[in-house]
Amino acid sequence: MNSWSVGAVHEGACQVRNVRGDHVGNLKWIRGAWKFKAIGHDEVGAVVPGGGPLTDRHNTVFASLDVEQINKVLGSAFDAHPTVHEPNLSPER
Repeated sequence: MNSWSVGAVHEGACQVRNVRGDHVGNLKWIRGAWKFKAIGHDEVGAVVPGGGPLTDRHNTVFASLDVEQINKVLGSAFDAHPTVHEPNLSPER
């Protein structure tokens, strides 16, 4: 099972990281709800807003910062979209 961690950046924003610790998105408090904003990186490491392994979950809305629910919804990206792959858990980065 996928395990995403959620860590506060400041009031109104949290980072979402995968099991390797890679930054894959943010949760932002927007208009009374937490909205997931996917983050990816291109070949040279530049940030690609809305990109990355969770691009299909970009703009998903959560009522609260319930980590269990966040894991369930974000983890379902791997079940629903065969082109999305689980992170390689090898020690190389």
